[in-house]
Amino acid sequence: MINLIGDIIGDFKTYLPNWLQSNNVLYNIHSIFRFTCFCSFFFLLPQASFQILKKALPVVFVIFITINFTVKDDFFNPAHLSGNLLAGEAYLLLIYCMTYYLAQLKEDKKVFTRGKEFWVVTGLSIYVVTNFFVFLFYVPMIRDNPVVAVNMWSIHNVAYILLCISVARSFYVVS
Repeated sequence: MINLIGDIIGDFKTYLPNWLQSNNVLYNIHSIFRFTCFCSFFFLLPQASFQILKKALPVVFVIFITINFTVKDDFFNPAHLSGNLLAGEAYLLLIYCMTYYLAQLKEDKKVFTRGKEFWVVTGLSIYVVTNFFVFLFYVPMIRDNPVVAVNMWSIHNVAYILLCISVARSFYVVS
């Protein structure tokens, strides 16, 4: 819902009042909410490996958010989204994805591509690997070359569609 509202604001902002023409706060909230949901997903996976790391990453994220929004970015900045927040989220989610694959290899599963969680983690991996550098350099690209920034966001959109397809695919897997 947060993402949908942000997209509606982005597409129809010329018809909205001035105070509602920026959707950047919604993207910040959506990033934090998305990280929280995927943390919950990884916590619920039945894996014995990397438990300390899985529990430490949310703490690292909270510390990162606190430092980022007190020192570097403004959470309520209507001018641009927080590329640091999105890149930090992508980086930590990539660590979760790698620990999933490593745990599968460590447990020596013969075929782990048949589980529902495999499709979710694979889609998330594609999304975060593709978008880490897009998020990291998006704000400087907006400032220096807006045309390139718009084109780079198209890469994000394709990766997001692949994530959604992978999650949808997971609903149809018979465990």
